[in-house]
Amino acid sequence: MLTALVLGGVAALVLAGLAGYNALVRSRNQVTEAWSTVDVQLRRRASLLPNLADAVGAYAQHERESLLEVTRARGLAEPGAGVAASARAGDEVSRALGRLLAVSERYPQLRAAENFRALQDQLADVEDKVAFARQFYNRTVLAYNNRLGVFPTAVIARAFAFERAEFYEADAAALEEVRLHMQRAPAARPPT
Repeated sequence: MLTALVLGGVAALVLAGLAGYNALVRSRNQVTEAWSTVDVQLRRRASLLPNLADAVGAYAQHERESLLEVTRARGLAEPGAGVAASARAGDEVSRALGRLLAVSERYPQLRAAENFRALQDQLADVEDKVAFARQFYNRTVLAYNNRLGVFPTAVIARAFAFERAEFYEADAAALEEVRLHMQRAPAARPPT
């Protein structure tokens, strides 16, 4: 009878250990999948950059530096670079886009161009998706990291070397508001 109880207790511990291990694996896979979604949206945004830069460049040939910044920022987004590196690259792309769109404000004919407006709409859509994907990723990371820290899965996590996942965090400069300084056209002078 005592042997049966001991064997039953051991079997329960083994089953609980397996369930905990499987839950950790599922959570880690969810983090990977959530990051994949962020990465896809960042790539979509990066693929819009050349078209946007070309549209602005057609109207503003002398704004070469702003166009080069966008190109450099796009090059920072290396595939598989990891969460922190991708976050830095994404922040740089956001700043470059802000500067590029600020340049576009100086050219009313550009803002009125149908192609440019369509690109801006696509960019706004992608930015919304990036923000949602980042939020979903961070929620998934929180759930996974919480699972790593609570008993009894914390014991299993340590035994099988599960590592904490990184949150997607914007740097301080990326959190600053982009200000557009729009110049008004000079008022028409009355005929003399």
